[in-house]
Amino acid sequence: MPLHDARAAALLAWVNSTKVCTDPLDELSQLQDCGVFIRIIHKIHRSEEGESVLEQPLPERINFIRGFLQKHCKHKSAAENLVSAQKLLEGEELALAKVAVLLLYHTSMSYQSPGDWNEFDYKTQVELASILKFVLDNEESLNENLETFLQRKAPPPSSSTSGSSSEEHSPLLSLPHKREVRFLELQKIASSSSGANNELPGPPSSPMGDVMRTPQFQLRRLKKQLAAERENRDELEVELAENRKLITEKEAQITMMQQRIDRLALLNEKQAADELEPKEMEELREKNESLMVRLHEALKQCQDLKTEKGQMDRKINQLSEENGDLSFKLREIASHLVQLQEALNELSEEHNAALAQSQEKQGQLESELRAALQEKKCSEEKVEILQGKISLLEDQLAKLGDCSTQEKGEVMGDILKLEELKQEVSSLAAKGAELQATVLHLEEEKQRREAALQSECGRFEEEKQQLGSLVASLQSSLAESHRAREKLEQDLRAREAGESQ
Repeated sequence: MPLHDARAAALLAWVNSTKVCTDPLDELSQLQDCGVFIRIIHKIHRSEEGESVLEQPLPERINFIRGFLQKHCKHKSAAENLVSAQKLLEGEELALAKVAVLLLYHTSMSYQSPGDWNEFDYKTQVELASILKFVLDNEESLNENLETFLQRKAPPPSSSTSGSSSEEHSPLLSLPHKREVRFLELQKIASSSSGANNELPGPPSSPMGDVMRTPQFQLRRLKKQLAAERENRDELEVELAENRKLITEKEAQITMMQQRIDRLALLNEKQAADELEPKEMEELREKNESLMVRLHEALKQCQDLKTEKGQMDRKINQLSEENGDLSFKLREIASHLVQLQEALNELSEEHNAALAQSQEKQGQLESELRAALQEKKCSEEKVEILQGKISLLEDQLAKLGDCSTQEKGEVMGDILKLEELKQEVSSLAAKGAELQATVLHLEEEKQRREAALQSECGRFEEEKQQLGSLVASLQSSLAESHRAREKLEQDLRAREAGESQ
């Protein structure tokens, strides 16, 4: 089954956006030599082996890429099971697309912000957002589902999806008071975690930005950063243990040399007492001086190592404290994100229920209004017919006004018939007035409900903005955590550079 054209084009657009190629790529098959993937890893992920691997044969390049993916995927066996080395050697487009998807996901999760995607057109962003959302939702089953996703067309939107997409513009009739209280609580929580007030954010700038602002994405990014911090801490602890071992070895060497110097000093004293030859004494003095020089050098080296050890101990303690604070803050932010997600879910459920109730009531009002208008129309038609009959009878009675008494008696029935028609007309007119009042009442009720609908729509949008403000606060905390992580990395690189010198 061929690849889905739109998704393949979106992946190529992302690869071209990294600007590691001299000329833009037109087809996935142009990635067959894996050089573009290695340049992406070298540029974005700062891999020190990238340049040298480009000079290696294709199998070594593929092993480097699969090793990188295996290290940075959530599950260590994902790269081995998901990306086949043989299919990459054969240049299969599906395998190349899988590598592009994993690099896109890791780059988005680790480095890029929502604003970085504005260079893509809307259609490309929609496809990239669908790919990123699919990986988020299927992390545990990528091996089974990714191939199907890359080959098939997107399914039609389900009722739940269409409902959620229309939530942003759908009105709400009524919201319980308890939800307003929850907004205040969540806002207080977000303020305490960020330590600063944030202005209300604007509307989402892009589909990719929408996905990256979701609590699910933010929580996954926080967990990934926390795992990286723990790995950095473990590496520092291993390095500290190695330095402590080296210091112990140096101290043992110094002790041995001190013992040798002591023995030579005793020997020197003994030989001086035995009045040794001047030549032998000179040799001993030279040897003693040489040993003393070596001893001073060893003592200086040991002192330098002790000083460095003390600095490293203090640095490790500081990093451990910072890492502990960062871990606590990340857990707190993750908890807040879960609370926000629950609030959003509750808002959606209440909105759908209120909307359904509103639509049902609106339909009932419109049905009653149509029935009343129909009945009013029928009454008006009856009145017109009866008024026509009355006019006809009145004309006939006027013509018979000069007739004999007998003839007048004969038409008395028509006169009574005429009176009955007038009464019926009066009755129908009264009923028409009543129906008119009913129609006016129904129209007023309809207008009132529409006004309430608009009012609740405004309230719902306001509360959505409040949720956006809370998410912005948590994103500020995330940025602070990211800066702390970068500081730890800079300190580690500076210390490594100092040791190499």
